[in-house]
Amino acid sequence: MGEPTGRHVFCSNRAHFGNNAPSSNINRPYTLRKIQKKCATSRYFVLKLSVLVGLGTTLAACKPAVESDPAPEVAAASATEEEPVLHCGNDGQLSADIYGAITTRLEWNKNELACNGMPRPGGRGARLRFAGIVGDGERHIAIIIAIPELTHDSSGTELESNVTLIEEGNGRFFSTPDLNNCLTDITSLVALGVSSGRYSISGVLYCVSPLPEINGKSSVSIPELHFSGLMDWGTS
Repeated sequence: MGEPTGRHVFCSNRAHFGNNAPSSNINRPYTLRKIQKKCATSRYFVLKLSVLVGLGTTLAACKPAVESDPAPEVAAASATEEEPVLHCGNDGQLSADIYGAITTRLEWNKNELACNGMPRPGGRGARLRFAGIVGDGERHIAIIIAIPELTHDSSGTELESNVTLIEEGNGRFFSTPDLNNCLTDITSLVALGVSSGRYSISGVLYCVSPLPEINGKSSVSIPELHFSGLMDWGTS
């Protein structure tokens, strides 16, 4: 996944979405909706431009719904390749390029990643949390993907999502204001055992607009994020 250039609409795997490079105009975010596409076997996003009247006023009015962090302390994995890895599964991983107020490449494997997957409060859908250490080892980042329509049978579906990025220790929060900006393609959802309620889950997150900072004026962009982790439907 290369760094995007120019503010064009482009095709990536199963999604059409807009460029979110640092040079993009964050005052003009896109919203997305799913449609049937004729040029391939999956669906694209259709991007619809909406004009914001004043960034500061709009961010205050949006009041992004930040998903609460179920585990605020980043517990970096200490297991070796020979030891069992239970918190993210044996295939646990996350990879993404982040641009904007935080610019970094995330390439976390199962031994560098902390994971949580649980039902959302109120029982609607679920949320996935991935956390790890970047850069010089002093920056802790957590990413929470809230998927209201996620069920036990969601494998092979594309679901609208709310995304929150937290820079832990510095108290910085970035979050999508609604479900119109990000979509998660659930590529695999497999039960682990007959009655444990635990599943392995994999997918790709696509976001067409930046995540504005809560109580701040900056933003971060996550155009595409690949993940594998665990989902426990019995956790509250």
